[in-house]
Amino acid sequence: MKETSVNAKNMLKFIFGSAFGVLMFLVPIPQGESFTTLLDFLKNFLKNLFGAGLPYMLVVIMVVSAVLSLYDFICKPEWIRKNNYLKKAFSTTPLYLISKMIGAVVTCLVVFGVGPEFIISADTGASIVDLCGTLLCIVLGFSFILPFLTDCGIMEFLGVLLRPVVRPLFHVPGRASIDLIASWFGASNAAVILTREQYMKGFYTKREAGYIMTNFSLVSIPFCLLIADTVGIGNLFPAFYLCICIVGILLAVIIARIPPIRTVPDTYQEQVGKQINEDVPQEKGIFTYAVESSCKRAESFHLQTVLSSGFEVVMGMIFDLIPIVVAWGTAALVIATYTPVFEWISYPMGLYLKLFGVQEAFAVAPATLVGFTDMFIPALLIGGVESVKTKFIIGVLSLVQIIYLTEVGTIIIKSEIPLKLGKLFLIFMERTLIAIPIIVLFANLVL
Repeated sequence: MKETSVNAKNMLKFIFGSAFGVLMFLVPIPQGESFTTLLDFLKNFLKNLFGAGLPYMLVVIMVVSAVLSLYDFICKPEWIRKNNYLKKAFSTTPLYLISKMIGAVVTCLVVFGVGPEFIISADTGASIVDLCGTLLCIVLGFSFILPFLTDCGIMEFLGVLLRPVVRPLFHVPGRASIDLIASWFGASNAAVILTREQYMKGFYTKREAGYIMTNFSLVSIPFCLLIADTVGIGNLFPAFYLCICIVGILLAVIIARIPPIRTVPDTYQEQVGKQINEDVPQEKGIFTYAVESSCKRAESFHLQTVLSSGFEVVMGMIFDLIPIVVAWGTAALVIATYTPVFEWISYPMGLYLKLFGVQEAFAVAPATLVGFTDMFIPALLIGGVESVKTKFIIGVLSLVQIIYLTEVGTIIIKSEIPLKLGKLFLIFMERTLIAIPIIVLFANLVL
């Protein structure tokens, strides 16, 4: 590595650029009895700024995405195919084209209040459209700030320093600690997008990115508090959150060592190759090398890069991802809310819960599986449960399962990571089955 990388200009980029990124993404800001981040404040500012016009913005986005994707699929115009931004947004496969068209229809039905109740109700389509309005604001605020966190050197700096702990424990680079912190204090879907972008730039292998997405993208602290209050155990929040942290770490250690994560190719994105090196040369100290790595990364950071990278993320997320989230998320919630499918398939989970002495096991069994569709539904399903201990167990479980189709699952499936629906469900079940006895043990010790 060239010593010339460590100079005043690059050091200032590293320090001040990274400080801005850390301040926006990672620094917890007190909010009532919990914490939030400046990125969350920005998201809320944009939601308030758009106000009542936000749903209609979604309608325009969905319709434009569906129409131009259909046009691209049929006519294959060069003005789309030869433009990197437009190609990312509108060139798609038949499955995703159909999904975009369904997403446009659902959004129009919800926003204009017409159509079947099972599609436009607050439990299904309306919930997903509201979620996507929030996701739109996150993407708009997130995309142009993300490069300050990923490209100014802080990930290289922490990656080198934390590698001796993170690599042997979780089998991922030290820089993955940033993803974990961003998720815990911010939003899980934002952390998944961050991981996807890092994979696309050659800093994670397919296996590492898939593992981080399915194990490190925990929900934020404020949402954990919301779940605790919803199920009626807000007074137990310290023990509740401590259990989430302990179980989350244990699951991350175990899942890294078993299929299907272990079988995902440990290769980098083909077009960019490996762009990371956290191994410290023998002749250099770990701190010195961390600073050199950071300055080397900061050297290539420019405002033009921020704008181009941010615009690329915005186009891909808004016109390609959000319509698919609406289509798949609505379908998942319709199945969970209006059909007995989860009641039918959850009987074995009732037996499993009963094996560990969980009270009202069969009554809460559907809540152990329905979390695959959305992370808030399990808390709603156990509202009538009397046992505080059972509420504690299911509440913690719903927050360590992580792979919610409406929040992060669709983003993972739509990425280039080879984790499609079947493998995601398998990981979800692994996390569920392994977590239950650990949570029960913890609950028995503290309650």
